[in-house]
Amino acid sequence: MVATNKSARRDFEITESFEAGVMLRGSEVKSLRESKIQISDSYARFESGELFIVGLHIAQYSRAGTHTRVESDRKRKLLLHRYELDRLSSKVNQDRLSLVPMALYFKGSRIKLEIGVGKGRKTVDKRQMIAKRDADLEARRELSDRMRR
Repeated sequence: MVATNKSARRDFEITESFEAGVMLRGSEVKSLRESKIQISDSYARFESGELFIVGLHIAQYSRAGTHTRVESDRKRKLLLHRYELDRLSSKVNQDRLSLVPMALYFKGSRIKLEIGVGKGRKTVDKRQMIAKRDADLEARRELSDRMRR
């Protein structure tokens, strides 16, 4: 696991997730191996039938030459099958859903991005979710204390 977006599950109600490949340059891959990435402010967007990730910040590789420098905040193409792209596109357009990057990781020698499909939560929903999580945690603690006695 190279990077995770911890705020994605808090800010969005994720209903489905997809695994996509990412088109990167060589120096970007080397920078990822050093974990110099910022994933929390990024999002995925359709442009002319293709899916791109926007706002994914990959820092410059420290040992890269001057001729191989790439823009750190450029949009990068995501690689999915055509039927997955069509399905995602129809969901996003019909249901007004968002595509949120959840995690970036290596799978063998390839770099994969987990994309969550979900609807944004309001602050009231976030508070209710946190309160429910705390109540469940307290109930589990109480139950485990009773089991020990």
